[in-house]
Amino acid sequence: MNRPIPLLLLTGFMLGLIFPMGRIAVEAGVPPIVWTFLIAAGSGIGLGFPLIHRLRRCDWPKGFWFYAVVSGLISNVLPNLIVFASAPRLGAGHVGLMFTLSPVCTLALSLAVGMRRPSPIALAGIAIGFVGAVILVLGKGEVRPVQADTLWLSLALLIPVSLGLGNIYRGLAWPDGAGAMELASASNLTSALMLIGAIANFGGGVQQLATLGGVPALSGAQLVLSCAYYLTLFALQRAGGPVYLSQIGYVGATVALASGVLALGEQYGPMTWAGAAIVLIGIGFTIRAQLRR
Repeated sequence: MNRPIPLLLLTGFMLGLIFPMGRIAVEAGVPPIVWTFLIAAGSGIGLGFPLIHRLRRCDWPKGFWFYAVVSGLISNVLPNLIVFASAPRLGAGHVGLMFTLSPVCTLALSLAVGMRRPSPIALAGIAIGFVGAVILVLGKGEVRPVQADTLWLSLALLIPVSLGLGNIYRGLAWPDGAGAMELASASNLTSALMLIGAIANFGGGVQQLATLGGVPALSGAQLVLSCAYYLTLFALQRAGGPVYLSQIGYVGATVALASGVLALGEQYGPMTWAGAAIVLIGIGFTIRAQLRR
């Protein structure tokens, strides 16, 4: 089995678990921006060993820190803030559905900048997955007891746009000689610095970090999950490319739906589950295309 396939499934699975964990934390009183900071800071520190080694050698690839700042902002800070702010209002499953739109955004952007066109089977997988995603979104009226809010739903649509931009940027601007773990660490550390500044000035002050003490076990689990997620995310970026990587949204949405039902008591109608089944078919096409490569 080609290496990108297990990376795709594993990364998407972990992505799907992040949504309900964030919802639980926010409902327990942790501000969304604080939870986002925990993920960024914990992942940056947890994956920081190669970065420390690079710091000792003072051997930075050209554009390394600029890459880290831009990548952290558009791939981490912006989408995660929207995710955790909207999850209590839309439901963990619906927020996860926004990630299913990122492959289409990524594909459109990749074609616009002249990157390699995916194979016909891969394009079919993206198209089928998109059809499933549309059905999932159209099924939003079936969600109970969470009622979808139009304003927050519109804001959540910025998630796939931001993710698509991040996927393309990481692929095009990857610094020569930089490894996946050190880039993941640097991107998350710069994200954490941006977030702590936002918390101090707009998020109620750094004393809000104390709210994490109310959910110590959940915070610890999120730290471990975040480190593993970002490590596989950057490895998948290098192994599969931006369009292939973007399809973690299809996997993540399915996992978010299942975890929302099993762990949070969210309920979805037959249209939503039909959309999820179509998304899984699209994932099957994607895996088939990767195997043929």
